[in-house]
Amino acid sequence: MLQTAPFFVTFFLYIFRLLFRNPPPKPLRRSLSLSHPYAAVHSGTKTTYHKFSSLRRDDDPNPTTAVVIDVEGALLKSTSMFPYFMLVAFEAGSFVRAAVLLLFYPFLRLLTLAGGQGGELELKLMVFISFFGLTQKDFSVGSSVLPRAFLSDVALEAFEAAKGGGRGGGKVVAVCGKLPRVMVESFLKDYLEVEFVVARELRVVGGYFVGALEEDSGGSAGDVVRAIGGGGDGDDDRPVGIARFSRDLDDHCIFSLCKEIYLVRRADKASWRNLPREKYPKPLIFHDGRLAAVPTPLSFLALLVWTPFGLLLAAARLAVAITLPYTFSVPILYFSGFRTVITQTATSPPNSSAAAAAAQKKGQLYVCNHRTLLDPLYLSFTMNRKFTAVTYSLSRVSELLSPIPTVRLNRDRVRDAEMMDRLLGRGDLVVCPEGTTCREPYLLRFSPLFAELTDEVVPVAMDVHVDMFYGTTASGLKCLDPLFFLLNPRPEYCIRVLDPVSTGLRPGGNDGPSRYDVANRVQRRIGDALGFECTKLTRKDKYMALAGNEGIHYNP
Repeated sequence: MLQTAPFFVTFFLYIFRLLFRNPPPKPLRRSLSLSHPYAAVHSGTKTTYHKFSSLRRDDDPNPTTAVVIDVEGALLKSTSMFPYFMLVAFEAGSFVRAAVLLLFYPFLRLLTLAGGQGGELELKLMVFISFFGLTQKDFSVGSSVLPRAFLSDVALEAFEAAKGGGRGGGKVVAVCGKLPRVMVESFLKDYLEVEFVVARELRVVGGYFVGALEEDSGGSAGDVVRAIGGGGDGDDDRPVGIARFSRDLDDHCIFSLCKEIYLVRRADKASWRNLPREKYPKPLIFHDGRLAAVPTPLSFLALLVWTPFGLLLAAARLAVAITLPYTFSVPILYFSGFRTVITQTATSPPNSSAAAAAAQKKGQLYVCNHRTLLDPLYLSFTMNRKFTAVTYSLSRVSELLSPIPTVRLNRDRVRDAEMMDRLLGRGDLVVCPEGTTCREPYLLRFSPLFAELTDEVVPVAMDVHVDMFYGTTASGLKCLDPLFFLLNPRPEYCIRVLDPVSTGLRPGGNDGPSRYDVANRVQRRIGDALGFECTKLTRKDKYMALAGNEGIHYNP
């Protein structure tokens, strides 16, 4: 025991020096001193300050003027960065790491109220708890989870003011004083189309984050000047800045190069609107992570309190679904908090045409969009019918626990078609031709395999709403997907059975529309029913964006 004491003492002293040492001079400011040509030209030029409400980009005589915007102080509506670090702690770390960060929240709040160096200490603590020990190579939260949270917090007024400079060819430089580059760069460049990001770097040792920030802000002064197109002799070449009213603008001396700075007050941000989805420069179609909402301290505390009860409830729900017949399990599940809204919009029964007489010996093929692994199960419960579900990826745990038969496809078109045809000969079949789930209001490309099996298919439009956890993942363990879905207090499914769609398949051959046309028609029918946008994106696109692989493997 005594032999391990020096290690803990050394570790404590390292953390103490890391958090409480005096901050060194800002190297970024020194690197852009009067010795730099651009700073020397404008050393005698005065920067003017204005209220943000007086900003009118259309009045700028130079439409190519660059814009420098303070991300935390102006672009984002929230004044606290705690929820974003909580996302890192939970999604990249663990439940325990996130609980530790929440435990430190009262102390972090006191440091915020103290002001001065307290704000820097608060930042260091959040960075250390959230990042310490994470591997740099495997860190993907910045590109797969955080963009959704940031986009929901972007202020419409600040975004339009910043992008107004880019409308005429001027560039946008985003300056982050708190959020590290690994958290914000993908969001700013990929989704908001910002040309240059000035943010702090995280210290890495041996491929692992050590939970400390580098002292500079990343990117040399020359890079910043070149990014904003500076270097000219005229005042019109200088950028326009948008920053928080109480911000120490010396934190990033790029603001000292601005000819004008428009200051944003807290009252301004309180009255601003969130950036609507239709105005995203790039649509948010794919995102990962388990948490369904941005975790504020109060909401995450509620999640912590709920989780023990939720685990018991999830186990009870699973036992009911597996062991009891539909007539008993459906009302019990409804009493436990499950909500299902089913709408039968079909006006004609399946297999109603005379040409389909030969297909009467087959079961009915239901074609659904894919929201969670429980889609076929919910359809079976609500229609009180036994289905066989075919899927492209299913964990062995989910396959064993499923109360309805499940069959895994192997992505061999001929073999999959033969297997599905045999299953149709035994009864009704459910297929999700997207091949993977999509959380947002978009439909991925439909595989046309189902159009070759029968003369008529029944489209089923599905949507799902959850309170706390997503029941899907691209980079995590798929065997836990049903558990996380069952953990939600009041999960809700909306199911709409649509009119049958003829595939044009004829006995003895197929001289009707192509299978691709049928797949696209069914996709549009479901998209119109849900109000979702149809895309040509595939399973491979999703997994390459979120997990860096083609998504052809499944988790045991």
